[in-house]
Amino acid sequence: MFLKFLRLEIKSFFRGTSLGINLTMKILRFIGILYFMGCLAGGAFVAFFYVQEEMHQNPVKIVSRFLLVAWAVDLILKYIWQQMPTQNIKPFLTLNIPKKTLVNYMLIKTFISALSWLNSLFLITFSVIAIFNGYDVLGILAWFIGVSLLFYLNNFINILVNNKENIAIVFACIFGGVAALVYFNIVPVFSYSEKFFFNFYERPYFLVISILLFSALWKVSFNYIYQVFYLDEGLEAKKEVGRTENIAFLNKYGAIGTFINNDIKMLRRNKVTKGVMLGSVMFLFYGLLMFSSPIYKTPAMMMAMGLFVTGGFQFMFGQRVPAFDSSYYPLMMTLNVPYKEYLKAKWWLMNIVTAFSMILAVCYAYFGWDIYLTFIAAGLYNIGVNSQFTLWSGAFNKMQIDLNSKEKRFGQKNSLNLKSMLLLIPKMLLPMIVFALMQRYFTITGGVISIGVLGLIGFIFREKIFDIIVKHYKVEKYSTIDAFKNKD
Repeated sequence: MFLKFLRLEIKSFFRGTSLGINLTMKILRFIGILYFMGCLAGGAFVAFFYVQEEMHQNPVKIVSRFLLVAWAVDLILKYIWQQMPTQNIKPFLTLNIPKKTLVNYMLIKTFISALSWLNSLFLITFSVIAIFNGYDVLGILAWFIGVSLLFYLNNFINILVNNKENIAIVFACIFGGVAALVYFNIVPVFSYSEKFFFNFYERPYFLVISILLFSALWKVSFNYIYQVFYLDEGLEAKKEVGRTENIAFLNKYGAIGTFINNDIKMLRRNKVTKGVMLGSVMFLFYGLLMFSSPIYKTPAMMMAMGLFVTGGFQFMFGQRVPAFDSSYYPLMMTLNVPYKEYLKAKWWLMNIVTAFSMILAVCYAYFGWDIYLTFIAAGLYNIGVNSQFTLWSGAFNKMQIDLNSKEKRFGQKNSLNLKSMLLLIPKMLLPMIVFALMQRYFTITGGVISIGVLGLIGFIFREKIFDIIVKHYKVEKYSTIDAFKNKD
């Protein structure tokens, strides 16, 4: 039965309306997977021989020391990106197929994801090297199986906390607390990790712990899905009692105020847009990366950091216009909607948030006023130039977004567009190059002024640029409507 399901999914892939884009995305993902496979396999060689020959320590012990951190990172990545494949299962619920078979298929399919098995490549390579270098075969096999099963537990944990944000917040607080304990040397977490995971090698019977935990969580996840696995319950978005909200003072700004009002309501009510707001807040801390690596302290990378810190909301929200309105966009296009005002409302909303981000970024002045001035210049460029180019790239984004579900897919097929990628040149590369050159020849002041002037020029000529953007939205109008109607 499982093979039949896989064959049907393969047929669905090749019979889809977007076969070319699907193949392109699959090829790009395959190249990316090959790259990470090479990195992980090579990392296993480096981890083993460097520890053994340079540090003169037991490689299995040292790797075990960091497995707890790797496990936590694996869980976070799966929570962010890995989804249950419910969409492809829905049609089978109307057929005479045992529900337990469908649930087991869903659970098994989560292990096919590259996020599930890539870490095993490191463990397999490392274990083979250890066996060939004289380590106990039984101990290494027990260590490999025990560690792998514990990593696969993250698939089940992700299922259980997938739509429970409160539990996810608790996990985040626990991870943050543990990280703080490690940072301030209060609790020797790495030592505990080493002792626990090395026990699988020293005492192979510890493997029973992993097997029992894996079996128990499989059963719990199976029961959890089985209980809500109905067309009219578990796979359907939960509906809440409707409530009317209105920000009255925005109504005096006409159509633009009405559109901004609607966007604010959308941001406050839906899971995906709440994730956008959370991500925007996280972008404010993105500039801290420059203090962890010398490469980020170069002028070009300082400007890139400034663009992200002040424009996080802009990049996450603007490039998915009108995708956020995909559920009712076809209907909206049948009405007398002023296109320019519709886009201007998005533009004003993005720029208001960008202005607030520039103010909040003042905390970076602690590390030097030159850094904060760089971020101010980046914010001005985001307001005057990037806000418009981001909206422009949205015209080519035909990715459907379900506002009622947690969005975890990265790089979806309809978001891959050559025109959108070309717009990255004026959005990112141009300010980085200009700032680096001007700072080199005219100090930090010249760099800041040059980027600020570019932002001012973009703001002055915004009406002319908006006319061009509206024209492109109208050209893409019917293909966008067709993409939003097509659920395949």
